[in-house]
Amino acid sequence: MIFCRIVGWMTLLARSDASKNMEILVLRHEVTVLRRQVHRPRLSWADRAVLSALARGLPAVLRAHRLVTPGTLLRWHQHLIARHWPYPHRKIGRPATDPAVVALTQQLARENPRWCYERIRGELRHLGHQVSSATIRGVLKRARLGPAPRRADDRRRNFLQAHAASAGL
Repeated sequence: MIFCRIVGWMTLLARSDASKNMEILVLRHEVTVLRRQVHRPRLSWADRAVLSALARGLPAVLRAHRLVTPGTLLRWHQHLIARHWPYPHRKIGRPATDPAVVALTQQLARENPRWCYERIRGELRHLGHQVSSATIRGVLKRARLGPAPRRADDRRRNFLQAHAASAGL
């Protein structure tokens, strides 16, 4: 398609100036008539490439009033680059936690201040939400809700008291 147009341009060089000027006038009139009838013409990729290449040679005054404006050429270039470099247009990394789960986690932590991360995780699992305890820790940290208060380490003391009584000490 583009090759045929290039060959057509090469034959155009051999024509006389009078016939070229007549053809230009005819083409300009055709474009004027088409602009009155067609609001938005559909151009193929080859049409875009040819018009982009030819528009560079036009003076700025003529370039602004053509079928293809400089803004259109820039938009085509942006679309071309976007197709050529298909990098992901989304955020990279772990997806955000569902806001419903975040609200439920905060509600459970406020209503049950003595529950630890594992207990909240278990309750969420019973409600059908798979959330890790690290996620719960992060949610509570962002909400400025600390972990459950630490219990005194009386497990050893209770163990010794219970066994001391049975040992007769």
